Amino acid sequence: MLDVARLRVLLAVARKGSLTEAAKELHYSQPSVSHHLARLEAETGAKLIQRAGRGIRLTEAGRLLAERAADIIERLDATAEELAAHVGLRSGRVRLASFPSALGTFIPKAATLLADAHPGLRLQLTEVEPPEALRLLRAGRVDVAVIFRYDDTAPEDNGLHLVHLLDDPSYLLAADEPGAPAGHAGSSWIAGCDRCRSHLLDVCAKAGFEPRIGFTSDDIVAVQALVAAGLGVTLLPGLALAAHRHPEVRVREVPGSVRHVYAAVYGEPPHPPATQALLTALTQSL
Repeated sequence: MLDVARLRVLLAVARKGSLTEAAKELHYSQPSVSHHLARLEAETGAKLIQRAGRGIRLTEAGRLLAERAADIIERLDATAEELAAHVGLRSGRVRLASFPSALGTFIPKAATLLADAHPGLRLQLTEVEPPEALRLLRAGRVDVAVIFRYDDTAPEDNGLHLVHLLDDPSYLLAADEPGAPAGHAGSSWIAGCDRCRSHLLDVCAKAGFEPRIGFTSDDIVAVQALVAAGLGVTLLPGLALAAHRHPEVRVREVPGSVRHVYAAVYGEPPHPPATQALLTALTQSL
């Protein structure tokens, strides 16, 4: 069985590219680092590092082991944090990944509620779109992923537990009175992330046309500036408009166009205490 302490040494060497710098990071002596690496090579039967000038670099076997070790240690650290959180949630951490407009609207309130209820619990935030948030969740690198999906979005993975947070209506944005999507069959459109782009195509298809997409951007500030300049029209959800609203953009709600916002966790309840505390804060923030 591989020794976790030696795996941590290998990761430090991979990050630093130097035995001396790895020793400093780990508060080990350099001979101790060399000893751990030698023992790890003996355990695996593979040469893991090689000299490169004054430094060192990982062999192909070393890089493979370091990549696997990063996932293993991440999960071990997460488990240790969860166990610490069991003691009255007086310590530990909980990790949240979310898309930008949620981070710009209700998540700060949720963070405040969580801090008030559990001052010793440390919240870590990561801004990513739903597919990447779910990848982080599957890898055990976050505990909760706030995501959105449309009715036409492909089903999520088995094993996910989704807590419904809110339904977020879509709005058509234009420099002048927007009207309905069908009135913009000849307009240039601005598309967002893959999931939003797919929904835009679906809305336009239901209106009887295929949109001509002139620009693509996930930045709601840039998108609205383009619309205000008359360079195109777009669809944006209500949370995005709550996070930022350009004063020269006109909006109209698109009936029947709604995205569903969820907090995703892996596995069915009961959830770890820190995860449940975060889910409670999220639902209370709305």
